[in-house]
Amino acid sequence: MEYIVSARKYRPMTFDTVVGQEALTTTLKNAVKSGKLAHAYLFCGPRGVGKTTCARIFAKAINCQHPTADGEACNECESCQSFNEQRSLNIFELDAASNNSVEHIKTLMEQTRIPPQLGKYKVFIIDEVHMLSTAAFNAFLKTLEEPPAHVIFILATTEKHKILPTILSRCQIYDFERMTIRNTVDHLKHVAEQEGITYEEQALAVIAEKADGGMRDALSIFDQAASFCQGNITYEKVIEDLNVLDSENYFQIIDLSIINKVSDIMVLLNNIINKGFDGGLLIQGLAKHVRNVMMAKDPQTLPLLEVSDQQRQRYAEQAKKCDTRFLYQALRLMNQCDINYRQSSNKRLLVELTLIEVAQITQPDDGASAGRRPRRLKSLFKQLIQQSQPKKAAPQVAQAKTAASPVAAKANAPVASGNPATSGNTGNTRASGSPSAPKMKLNNIGFSWGSLLQKEKSDKPSKWNVIPGTVAGSREEQTDAVFSQEDLELQWMSMCNRMPQELSGIATRMKNMNPVIMDFPKLQVTVDNTLIQQQMEDFKGRIVKTLINSLHNVGITLEIVVAEQTDRPKLLTRREQFEAMRKINPAIEKLQQDFDLELA
Repeated sequence: MEYIVSARKYRPMTFDTVVGQEALTTTLKNAVKSGKLAHAYLFCGPRGVGKTTCARIFAKAINCQHPTADGEACNECESCQSFNEQRSLNIFELDAASNNSVEHIKTLMEQTRIPPQLGKYKVFIIDEVHMLSTAAFNAFLKTLEEPPAHVIFILATTEKHKILPTILSRCQIYDFERMTIRNTVDHLKHVAEQEGITYEEQALAVIAEKADGGMRDALSIFDQAASFCQGNITYEKVIEDLNVLDSENYFQIIDLSIINKVSDIMVLLNNIINKGFDGGLLIQGLAKHVRNVMMAKDPQTLPLLEVSDQQRQRYAEQAKKCDTRFLYQALRLMNQCDINYRQSSNKRLLVELTLIEVAQITQPDDGASAGRRPRRLKSLFKQLIQQSQPKKAAPQVAQAKTAASPVAAKANAPVASGNPATSGNTGNTRASGSPSAPKMKLNNIGFSWGSLLQKEKSDKPSKWNVIPGTVAGSREEQTDAVFSQEDLELQWMSMCNRMPQELSGIATRMKNMNPVIMDFPKLQVTVDNTLIQQQMEDFKGRIVKTLINSLHNVGITLEIVVAEQTDRPKLLTRREQFEAMRKINPAIEKLQQDFDLELA
């Protein structure tokens, strides 16, 4: 007996046996019952969902001489029998992929003039109609709009957007839906029972998911799995035959991520890659798995899971252990990995880093975890700045000098009145005798050069204005604090980095300068020429004010000196360079004479 594949053997013959298109088949049956038939229909949808099958059933029902009460063909009259035996002269099928020229359409138009020999209508089924050329579409327009009374066109396509709008406006359009996993599994169960094949429902769910909404694809995969499994379709054999990654890996990765088992995840990833699976496929499958876990957290969204009942129960159990924030963060990380995967030069490393970040989402913020992204950058940065700042002098000395300093005494009054809490804290710090340096806020580090220039315009040109919210605003800290050469270089570089755009040229030169402490707290910086010296003299007061506020020493002065010209080597011309080389090595002169060379 000749073997027939399941996709052909179990092809629906009536509207009631069509799977997953109930609303559409009901509309077609009602049209047959009422006799209100359009002259052109367009069936569109994904592959393998029943477009051509429904077109054939509809064509047979239209020409049936004794249709049933619900609009089905009787399968007993001469018209139905001739169709079932593939000898009907009233139903024509045309493949537009290979008959897409104007000549083919003209030949079809000639056939429409001949009335049907048996039955009421001549039905022309044109499959893959989007493959017609533009000229063929235009030649088809007039006949499609006003065909003979005995002609009905049924067009089928998978790409409706490629069809001309003038064609669409002349047809009744029926959009076929993708097959759901539940409908596909139920149909596969029916086929397996008819064929005497034992199965596991989870294995059929894998086949349905692999088919991606196409019943024809599902039946083809079913035949392949049945051959591999020798009539007993199991989950393990199906994933082995189809080379599908076991969903158990996804459950394990999420379980390990919740308890921060990074090393176990890396071992599991290595085993998956060694089996031949791509890292990008793993990330895509894991993202889909996390999405399903998220849907399983709410009973309202649980029906959205297109999985078997057993899998749905497992998702619900894992959803109870996962925090919603963890699922959101994991989805974001895996989506970013999926976007960058194709452009990455080291794809495995990208996947490993993504899984490490996912595994550390729920890890406590102890500040010392390897691979953790710091959550408190501000506090960490503040600690680094405090370590780099010079320590204050002894409290007794600082208190005595503060009392003697008119600047500090003048600044204490407004601070105490404007911010009592700050004043009180300052007093406690000075009276406690603690040798630790006072804590600084992050926004008190340095100045904004643009803000200083803007502030200067409102006062006298020679004054340096204190910016509120910076170190300069706390005038009680402007004392004669001791600073080192490293502190000076750090604040000098910080000042150069904050200089405005219009001073970028001189700022670049200042970065290469090395200010030194000559007679503390007197500073000296050496420049290359008098032009740079004059430029720096123009805003020397600003530089000094910035260093005073940064280093907390009101006695700082700056001397700008020009480097001695004797320190620079003399620039030689080409002739002078040659003369010097000739004196050092006489062979160069002999070389010039032998080859009669001239100096360019």
